[in-house]
Amino acid sequence: MVQVHTCQNGVRIVSEQIDHVRSVALGIFVNAGSRYELPEENGITHFIEHMLFKGTKNRTARQIAEEFDRIGGELNAFTSKENTCYYAKVLDHHAELAVTILADMFFNSTFAEEELEKERQVVLEEILMSEDAPDDDVHEKLWEVMYPNDALGRPILGTATTLKTFTADMIRNYMAKHYGPESVVISIAGNISTKLMQTIEDLFGHYQPSPLVVEPVLSNPHFYPGEISKTRDTEQAHLAISYPAIGVKDPDMYSFIALNNIIGGNMSSRLFQEVREERGLAYSIFSYQSCYADVGAFTIYGSTSRQQLSQLQHTIDATLLDIVAGGVTEEELMNAKEQLKGSFVLGLEGTGARMNRNGTSELVHRRHRSVDEVLASIDAVSMESIDRLIAKILKAEPAISIIGPEA
Repeated sequence: MVQVHTCQNGVRIVSEQIDHVRSVALGIFVNAGSRYELPEENGITHFIEHMLFKGTKNRTARQIAEEFDRIGGELNAFTSKENTCYYAKVLDHHAELAVTILADMFFNSTFAEEELEKERQVVLEEILMSEDAPDDDVHEKLWEVMYPNDALGRPILGTATTLKTFTADMIRNYMAKHYGPESVVISIAGNISTKLMQTIEDLFGHYQPSPLVVEPVLSNPHFYPGEISKTRDTEQAHLAISYPAIGVKDPDMYSFIALNNIIGGNMSSRLFQEVREERGLAYSIFSYQSCYADVGAFTIYGSTSRQQLSQLQHTIDATLLDIVAGGVTEEELMNAKEQLKGSFVLGLEGTGARMNRNGTSELVHRRHRSVDEVLASIDAVSMESIDRLIAKILKAEPAISIIGPEA
């Protein structure tokens, strides 16, 4: 059972006791993502995520790494367009030490100039690595087309131009605005002791918000159709097509996930069968949904030789037109629902997955649905709700991104 405790300063502690395991997964979730950055701050949320590993008043970067290695633990972090998470997984008797180190990183990072310069170069290499991978870069370019006037369209990693402007003062100012206690959720799952819960409250339950703190504001950005092409000396052409879709709080959310599965979410999907199995046009062909607080996107990706690009695009278009004209079958929907239920339940078998689900649920929805409630919602997906989404999503004009060699 998931329990939520709100500290006196507004930090929320979400816990799920799992008695039969010997591990604990802990995550600090912050309602700070790249979509809340100003244009000149683009990439600073992700840069801060890196810098919290680079030394505190009490530990060097090496000591942080060595302490986790010594106890056989995992320590990592990620930044998305809407939130940041710093997380660890350790044996249960090391949990207090793990959360103490995470708190040290969270509150006492020094942002030393030498470390700033080194990590700036690391992130620049990360940007270049992404740009070197056309199957990544094609999606970044796609978001530029979709939301050219909004932070959602800018890369999470930032750019080389913005990266070189970040200073320790900019980092502290950004954290003062976005890392206030009301924006923080601590999620724990596993064999949790009373002492661990008290340690977390002692570490996180008393700090106060800065006078600079701001509430994240959703921009509800306008989706723009259009096309962008980038010439690269690659063996294949990479194609990404995206349609405007629904946000994560939309009541048709589970219908959207089911529709994605039917169109391109697995090996029995329409696109996989038509593009790869029937026509042999591509090795990689799939679709996925991206859902944020106010907007979403339905995206299709495929890669093929430059000579077959137009045929690939035509086959994708024809498959979607067939779905718009004739909908999906009862059998397809039933299979999609069963697959969703299976993947959902199987995905919750680890403490890390439980911690992540609970932290995200609290941060985004401020409620926690039981497994049975989620399964009932999946079962409730109907042909009518699927038809409604087909009309809403697939009849819109898409955004298109292509990266590959010259024709």
